[in-house]
Amino acid sequence: MEYHDSQEAKELARRAREFVDEVVIPTEREHLGGGPPGEDVIAELRAEAREREIYCPQIDESHGGMGADFRDVLPLFEQAGRSLLGAAAMRVDAPDEGNMHTIELVGTEAQKEEWLEPLVAGEIRSAIGMTEPRPGGGSDPKMLRTTAERDRDEWVVDGHKWWITQGSHADVILLFAITDPDAHPYEGASIILVPTEADGVEIVRDIPHLGPDMDGHGHAEIRLDNVRVPAENLLGDEGNGFSIVQQRLGPARLTHCMRFSGMAMRSLGIAKAYMTDREAFGTSLADKQALRYAIADAETDLHAARTMIRHAAREISRGEEARVEVSMAKVFVANVCQEAIDLAIQCCGGAGMSRDLPLADFYEGVRSFRIVDGADEVHKRVIARDAFADADEYLHELENLPTF
Repeated sequence: MEYHDSQEAKELARRAREFVDEVVIPTEREHLGGGPPGEDVIAELRAEAREREIYCPQIDESHGGMGADFRDVLPLFEQAGRSLLGAAAMRVDAPDEGNMHTIELVGTEAQKEEWLEPLVAGEIRSAIGMTEPRPGGGSDPKMLRTTAERDRDEWVVDGHKWWITQGSHADVILLFAITDPDAHPYEGASIILVPTEADGVEIVRDIPHLGPDMDGHGHAEIRLDNVRVPAENLLGDEGNGFSIVQQRLGPARLTHCMRFSGMAMRSLGIAKAYMTDREAFGTSLADKQALRYAIADAETDLHAARTMIRHAAREISRGEEARVEVSMAKVFVANVCQEAIDLAIQCCGGAGMSRDLPLADFYEGVRSFRIVDGADEVHKRVIARDAFADADEYLHELENLPTF
């Protein structure tokens, strides 16, 4: 499939690229190896993004965004991904981006006023509470053990979550819980908006993990013990949690793909610049055929990745669930980006291993993408199930084979 970004998409991407090059990357360099920047730094970046009209483009204008079409913002997401600070600066950062989309999609007007608009403004943070320690829900969400029981005009929540991105900084958690234990898990789970200041919410710890934390997110372990929240904190319809999550995860996986594509793009750019500048054995590294061909393969794979993302986005824009297309894009992009960043480090040698360049942080960060938003194996299961759906149609091809 060919892809042709609209003029609006190209213009958003152009402004985003200039912003990242001129403002975000110089700020990033000040903090390389030194931990996440302060809230004041992010606030300054966001103020500049607003001035350049690239702030929160994916949310409707009535809630403080720009109201751009989902397909038109994808190239901007790629430009944002070129820096570990880019997504936060333009307010297209996970998990808030996906959570804002979810509240905008199924939230009540009161929920949008209380949670969505402050999120868009950058006044608060959010988290989505799905993953649980074993034997709870992980790659198989049907194993969910967290419960929310209705008690008159309140929900009473009990459970244990972990790997809750931004959980220790969040003001509200979109919590996935069983609300009807007698129903099939796909029909008995709901999403409850749980303020982290509610009694019984315990932030146990931020989990030490592989990868940088320049955006200050962290990944929390959280216990919920007899947490009471108002009944109106139910997000969407009761028992519709899985359906809502699927509506959230499809687009969110694609925006994640574009952010990591931008990371791979910048990594290859750094490698090509280093190879052109660095001489060894009489010529520049860029003149070595083996390295040139490796870069050519990486660029080809990255182009294919971008095409797959846009194809899946087109299907979603048409109203399709596009689970197979999204799974194909997620697996392919995650692996292509990891391989591209690994190649960039190899091409840069010792310089690539140093923290003087962002490649080491990128390498640690990209590895998680093959697990978060669904591990490779989970997505391959979706793809394989679809691939084998038409196997019976080809049984006639076996008619002439001998049998016992």
